[in-house]
Amino acid sequence: MELGLRGKSVIVTGAASNIGRAIALAFAREGAQVAVADIDREGGERTAWQAESLGAQRAAFVACDVTEREQVAEMMEEVVRRFGRIDVLVNNVGWDRLRLFLEEPWEEMERKVRLNLWSVLICSRIVLPRLVEQRSGAVVNIASDAGRMGEFREAVYSACKGGVIALTKALARECGRYGVRVNCVCPGTTMPASPEDAGAYSMWRAGEELASWTTEEMKERIARAYPLRRLGTAEEVANAVVFLASDAASFITGQTLSVSGGYTMI
Repeated sequence: MELGLRGKSVIVTGAASNIGRAIALAFAREGAQVAVADIDREGGERTAWQAESLGAQRAAFVACDVTEREQVAEMMEEVVRRFGRIDVLVNNVGWDRLRLFLEEPWEEMERKVRLNLWSVLICSRIVLPRLVEQRSGAVVNIASDAGRMGEFREAVYSACKGGVIALTKALARECGRYGVRVNCVCPGTTMPASPEDAGAYSMWRAGEELASWTTEEMKERIARAYPLRRLGTAEEVANAVVFLASDAASFITGQTLSVSGGYTMI
């Protein structure tokens, strides 16, 4: 299938590790120009190097805290300066820590909102005007099945991801008349393939609560909740993102696609 992504300019936020890295590398294999936007310089530069080696027309790491408007605006201008335009935005940044809602510290709640929802609002608000002006482009937001069903010990995370899903639909309605498509992908539990893929700021890194899930025993327990009886990979999520951003999905907008082995069937 011809995806029509060769030479397209793509921004992937949170691309220094795990799902974000896999997304950036999947676009690279299609010959796109890939901007790796992250606060993790070491991981981001590694992703950019890998992207170039896999066939990206060009790849660059752009340091950016996506919860800060000024930094996002600067990042967008840097991408335009390097690549000439922006064709695709992938809002991938996300973070969670498992807590009962009534026991969650306020600071942690605020951090979840900023990383999981506010960052998507900021990046979309800053990049979309450029896509609207050129009357073409695609946005793919990474949400979660937690946002479709609500998850135990993930109330704030679920609320944020539910907000991303609703935002996706609203923006698709607003921007469709300008030739801009907006879709959403909801991964299931997707663990880094190796410790190196966890990233310096990842919720999967050593010391974080979710890092304890990476044992084989825990993986087997989690897999039993999925009809396909296994966990998904970052590459499987990336395949869905690349398709939705491509010309092959030119008549698809406002949709939410779960890549979760059947965990939700909504």
